[in-house]
Amino acid sequence: MGDLTLTTFDWVPEMPRGYVRDLRVRWALEEAGLPYRIASVPFADRKTDHFAHQPFGQVPWLTDGDLSIFESGAILLHLGERSEILLPGDPRQRSEALEWLFAALNSVEMASLPWGILIFSGENGDTGAWRILDAFLKEHRLKHLEPVVAKREWLAGRFSLADIAMADVLRLVDRFDGLADYPACRDYMARATARPAFVKALADQMAHFAAGDANR
Repeated sequence: MGDLTLTTFDWVPEMPRGYVRDLRVRWALEEAGLPYRIASVPFADRKTDHFAHQPFGQVPWLTDGDLSIFESGAILLHLGERSEILLPGDPRQRSEALEWLFAALNSVEMASLPWGILIFSGENGDTGAWRILDAFLKEHRLKHLEPVVAKREWLAGRFSLADIAMADVLRLVDRFDGLADYPACRDYMARATARPAFVKALADQMAHFAAGDANR
């Protein structure tokens, strides 16, 4: 294992600030107390080296010595192998943390992302696409997540990388008041985002992108 460098954009527009997925990695690094530095790539001019690290031209990616890892879920798993704060050593808790990590990314975010894109596009009225995606998120995902988080403080017994992923996915839903009918989901998200590591990670991301305004 080597020095950790988290690469994100040098700047993004106002709308996605606070929601760019390097936030998940920042949060995990802060929770684990792992030292790291931030590097930047241009938002507007994505070059060959960028695609060599992230084949879709997205962010973030993490370098750990001579390893380069992209996709926030894969990065969280890698950091979990470095810190039991993020991924418990107990086999049962570890299994729960892993299954809920994948549930956050493959079940809940799979429903919330197209829902959010429709809202960004302005198509959130009485259309067929909206009715389908709104029901998919709320009736088939949030409705079933609600009783789980109503009974648990954290998804895997104690706070883990699963909670980082799930709470961050729910943040975007809550931004557009999608958790209004799911108070346990909202309370769970609020518990997670009240943690000092999240507060610092969010402030750092916002400051990073704000600093890029001077170069626009």
